Amino acid sequence: MLFIAYCVDKEDHVDVRMATRPAHLDFMAAKGEALKLAGPTTGPDGETPNGSLIIFEDSSLEAAKEWIAGDPYAAADLFASVDVKPWKGMQKNGL
Repeated sequence: MLFIAYCVDKEDHVDVRMATRPAHLDFMAAKGEALKLAGPTTGPDGETPNGSLIIFEDSSLEAAKEWIAGDPYAAADLFASVDVKPWKGMQKNGL
């Protein structure tokens, strides 16, 4: 099953994000083929990271939430909010 995680950073926590980024990237890579798409959201300047959008496969909503809770960003208390939802993705040609 596919899930999206939309994570919003706490204000003025870019330094926490950057310090934790290498561990976060390792965590994401460990998801392997189940990680479909991931990257930071940004502020109006299009550069300053202020959150994350992650699309991934997992066995259940509970498992998906547990996986996101294990992200080093979460452990570093970077996020102001995290929303994990099942997602019915479709490919462009699959409309």
